[in-house]
Amino acid sequence: MKQRITILGATGSIGQNTLAVVAMQPERFEVFALTANGNVEAMAELCLKHRPEYAVMADEQAAQALQQKLGGIQCEVLAGESALAQVAAAEQVDTVMAAIVGAAGLMPTMAAVKAGKRVLLANKEALVMSGQIFMDAVATNGAELLPIDSEHNAIYQCLPKEVQQPLGHADLAQAGINQILLTGSGGPFRELPLAELAQQTPTAACNHPNWSMGQKISVDSATMLNKGLEYIEARWLFNCKREQLQVVVHPQSVIHSMVSYLDGSVLAQLGQPDMRTPIAYGLSYPERIPSGVEALDFLSLGALTFMPADPARYPCLQLAIDACWEGQWATTALNAANEIAVAAFLEQRIPFTAIAHICDSVLNQLNRRELDTVEGLIELDGEARASARQQVERFS
Repeated sequence: MKQRITILGATGSIGQNTLAVVAMQPERFEVFALTANGNVEAMAELCLKHRPEYAVMADEQAAQALQQKLGGIQCEVLAGESALAQVAAAEQVDTVMAAIVGAAGLMPTMAAVKAGKRVLLANKEALVMSGQIFMDAVATNGAELLPIDSEHNAIYQCLPKEVQQPLGHADLAQAGINQILLTGSGGPFRELPLAELAQQTPTAACNHPNWSMGQKISVDSATMLNKGLEYIEARWLFNCKREQLQVVVHPQSVIHSMVSYLDGSVLAQLGQPDMRTPIAYGLSYPERIPSGVEALDFLSLGALTFMPADPARYPCLQLAIDACWEGQWATTALNAANEIAVAAFLEQRIPFTAIAHICDSVLNQLNRRELDTVEGLIELDGEARASARQQVERFS
């Protein structure tokens, strides 16, 4: 019987790569619903090609434009946040690819979790914002969570089954694990003199040396805030203590992450820097299917190098690590402030180095608090965004 799939964020790089893998296995997978923010042209092309039962756009105007482009094909077009949740939780759906970038992905991803779906998590912010609440919801509702970020997927592949299931609730030390090592390329400014960072443009920041990604995540890679978000995510996914989690800069992006065991063994997952590999793993787990990605040729690979992440070069990474252990309020606020700051940088309203300053200022301005509801998280998210916008205006 075919798996029926909803893809949240179909027009982004993860969504398109998911559809590429699905198209290779028509006997295994069937697209139930596709969602997008505002890219009507791209969404229309995907709907005409993959023929989902439902297509969801962020607002009514975009939905109407999509409906006109689709003509008479049998595809119901919906709009808004409630529609996103509807297609994520629909009874007919087996698997949900959660690939909406940013805080907007939290609610539909949570809807899929509460409906007990297999959730392929490519949205970092769901865990960064909601952490323990999200993981408790997975356990309570019998959902199956599979990480899709290349680093977390690599870690998952290197873990014993008693840690994979139930994810987020195992004791790493009891399973013989010493440390989880998150690798990151260091981004396009890894070797740039520190004095030149402030002058870097959005084009330069988005010129990632290894991966082809969207603008926001590319800037996050340049600041290594992306790795910081992954650090926070790993803490919740794998139930880590601070001493069990480390970031290592690995410029070649061949080793996607590693798990160090108490006996001195280190298991690593290696592969091409291509998201189709972890996507195929998540779709087919516990089996493996072709992804369209060639295996590594070790004879032509060259040297693999590693180095620590310099806090002076990557202050956003250090902010994220500290926020991870400060509490849920801090990671929620940091994520919100960063989204506002990165958007302002891409609009050339602030310099590259201001991203870290704005994030730091927001964390210092907001009051520490305990958060145990999604509503409380959303409220704090709004406060952090308002504070970050005030900080941005000071640069204008």
